[in-house]
Amino acid sequence: MYNRLKVLYQLQLVDDQLDKLEELRGDLPNMVSSLESSINSLKTEISEKEVAQKESVEKRAQNEEEVEKLKESQKKFKAQLYQVRNNKEYDALTKEIDHSDVQILKLETENNVLADLSKSLSEQIEEVKPKLVELENELKEREADLKEIIKANENEEAVLLSERKKNEEQVKKPDLSVYMRIRKAKRGKAVATIRRSACSGCHNIVPSQRQLEIRRNARIFTCEYCGRILISQEIADEVEAS
Repeated sequence: MYNRLKVLYQLQLVDDQLDKLEELRGDLPNMVSSLESSINSLKTEISEKEVAQKESVEKRAQNEEEVEKLKESQKKFKAQLYQVRNNKEYDALTKEIDHSDVQILKLETENNVLADLSKSLSEQIEEVKPKLVELENELKEREADLKEIIKANENEEAVLLSERKKNEEQVKKPDLSVYMRIRKAKRGKAVATIRRSACSGCHNIVPSQRQLEIRRNARIFTCEYCGRILISQEIADEVEAS
């Protein structure tokens, strides 16, 4: 049990150092992630508007082609008016001409709406593009800052990660599961020692009887207030001295 407790504290000390390196990066990782998300969102927005604009142009071209066909048909119908032999033929031709007028008006009206839409989409795209450039420039700056910090500490981090892996391999799976759960809940600090009769994690007094039991190093105890794993000062001193 002594060794089980010892490797847990060793793992905590390594994680403490890794956490400090992570703190040096500050909010940069989150900022980079947020900027990437915003950029992707704007790119998607621009892409969707460009597709809508393209479809609008294509539809207008189709409508214009249809209008030309209808006008050609009208010319033929109007020419035929002079050749009709009775009222029935005349009415049929005028009906076709009127129907063509309605269709032409409908298509031209639709094209006016599509033209307005295309113009509006163009304006929206041009409005978004400067924002995209601004975000992309900011992302480059933040990525450069983050890369510089990572590079400055990459050797130390590599050593710590290697050490952490070795420590983790010595921790029993049930212990590691508990450790990681507490670490996640307590912002990285899963293991605490007893200092001046109190838990170093939450600073609440540990009952005297419990302190005696913890000093025996016979089992894993957790703080009844914060839930952190409590390690005897004997183990802490040995690990920190090594």
